[in-house]
Amino acid sequence: MSADILSFIIFLPAVVAVGLMITTRDINTIRNIAFLTTTVIFALVLKIYIDFTPSGEMQFITNVPWIETYGINYYIGLDGFSLTILMMIAILIPTSYLLLWEGKTKGYWINMLLVQSGVTGTLLSLDVILFYFFWEVMLLPVFLMIGSFGFGDKVFTTIKVTVYTMFGSLLMFVAIIYLGISYHNEFGIWSFSYDKLMTITTIEHTTKIWLFLAFLTAFAIKIPIFPLHTWIMETYKNAPTGAVFLLSSIMAKLGVYAIVRFMIPIFPDIYIGLSTYFVSIGLFGLLYFGVAALMQDDIKRMFAYSSASHLSFISAGIFSLNSYGINGALYLIIAHAMATGALFLLIGLVHEQTGFKTIKDLGGIAKKAPIFTFIFAVMLFANVGLPGTNGFTSELLIIFGIYEFKQGLGYIAALTVIIGASYMLWMFQRAILQDRPEGSKELTMRDLKIKEIIGLIPWVILIFYMGVYPEIFISKFEPTVTHYLNDILHIGVAK
Repeated sequence: MSADILSFIIFLPAVVAVGLMITTRDINTIRNIAFLTTTVIFALVLKIYIDFTPSGEMQFITNVPWIETYGINYYIGLDGFSLTILMMIAILIPTSYLLLWEGKTKGYWINMLLVQSGVTGTLLSLDVILFYFFWEVMLLPVFLMIGSFGFGDKVFTTIKVTVYTMFGSLLMFVAIIYLGISYHNEFGIWSFSYDKLMTITTIEHTTKIWLFLAFLTAFAIKIPIFPLHTWIMETYKNAPTGAVFLLSSIMAKLGVYAIVRFMIPIFPDIYIGLSTYFVSIGLFGLLYFGVAALMQDDIKRMFAYSSASHLSFISAGIFSLNSYGINGALYLIIAHAMATGALFLLIGLVHEQTGFKTIKDLGGIAKKAPIFTFIFAVMLFANVGLPGTNGFTSELLIIFGIYEFKQGLGYIAALTVIIGASYMLWMFQRAILQDRPEGSKELTMRDLKIKEIIGLIPWVILIFYMGVYPEIFISKFEPTVTHYLNDILHIGVAK
C-alpha cells in the first residue's frame, strides 16, 4: 500500500468540506456525504491496521520538502502508537455521527469534517512545524462550533478556551523555533524533523528544561493537567455535544500523544529527571478532579471533572518510566475515549430531549429508556474500570507501572481509583436508576433510535473485547514503547 494513503486520509475530509461549502445548502445531503466520507476513511484505516507490522519503526512514510529554505518538510508517518490512536479516531467519528444525526446545521457538519482533517494531520506529522500547523488547524473549527452552536455564555467560553490554547501554542512555537535555530547552529543546515532535533547536543541543561516546559504547557492545557485545567469545566458545560465529544475523546488524547511523540525523544534526560514530579502531579490531579466531581450537580461538569481525573491518571502512567505504565496509559487513551465520548453523546441526547442538566433531574430514566440505560451503564462501568472492560485492564497496568516506579505512589493510585469508581457508581444509581422525587417535573424522554443503537454497538463490543483480549491490541504498540524505553531512554523495558 502506498505511503500516500496517509495523505489521502488526512486531506479527504477537508476537501469534501470545502466542496460541500460551495456546492450545496441541503443539510441532509451535507450530512450524508460527510458520514460517507468518514466511513471511507474508516475502511482505509482498518486496512492499514490489519496490514501493519508491529515494530518500533515508522511506516508509511512520506517526506518531501515543503519550505525547503528552512528545512520544513511535509513529513508524515505512523508507528504502533499513532496507528492505535488513528484507528480510534476512525471508529469514533463516523459512529458519533449517528448520535448527532438530527437537528444540526450545514456549518456543524462542515466543521466536523475540518476537525477530522486537523486531528489526523496532527497525529501523523513528524515535522514539528507541520505538527504545529495541524495543531492550530484542528482547534479553529471547534472554536467556531462553540461560538455558533454552544449554550449559555458561549462567546465568553469561546474567548476563554481560545486564550488558553493560544497561550500554550505560542510557547510551543517559540520552543520549536529555538530548536530549529539550535540545529542549524550545530549542523549548518535547517531541519524541524523530530528525529533530526533528537540529535542536538549543544543546548544547555537549564535551557532544555525551559523548552521542555514550553512544550508541556501547550500539551497540558489540552489534556488538561492540573493546574492548567480551568478552561475545561465551562467549555464542556456550554459547548455543543459534538464539540465536547471532540475535545474529550480525541483532542485531549492528542496532548498525551504529543508528549510521547516529541517530548520524550527530544528531551529524554529532562523527561527522566522530572518524572517523579509529574507522576505526583498526575496522581494529585486524579484525586483533585475526583473530589471536584463529587461536588457537582451539573452532570456535564461532573463528567468534565471525571474526564480530567482519568487524563491525569494517563499522564502519570506516561511518566512512570516502564512498559507497564506506558502501555497502560496508551490503552487507557483508547478506553477512555470510547467511554467518555459515549457518555457525553448520551448526556447530549438527554439534554436535547428534556432540557435537564442536573443529576437530580435525571431520576427515572431507567424506566423510560431501558436501552439507553443499559448502554449508559456499560460506558460508565468502562469509565470506572470494572473487571471485564478495557478500562479495568488499562487502569490495572498503570497502577502496576506506578507501583514499579515508586511503591508508595502505586498504593495511592490504587486507592484513589477505587474511591473514584465508588462515587461514579453511586452517581449512576442516584441519577439513572432511582425514581423521580414526588412533585418533580415529568421526565419525557424516548429510548434510543435504531441508528443511535447501531452507532453505539461497536463501542460496546470493543469495550468488552478489549477487556478480555487486551494483548491483541497492545501488541500493535508495545514494540514502539519498547523502542522508546530501550533505544531512546536507555532504561530498559522496566525500571
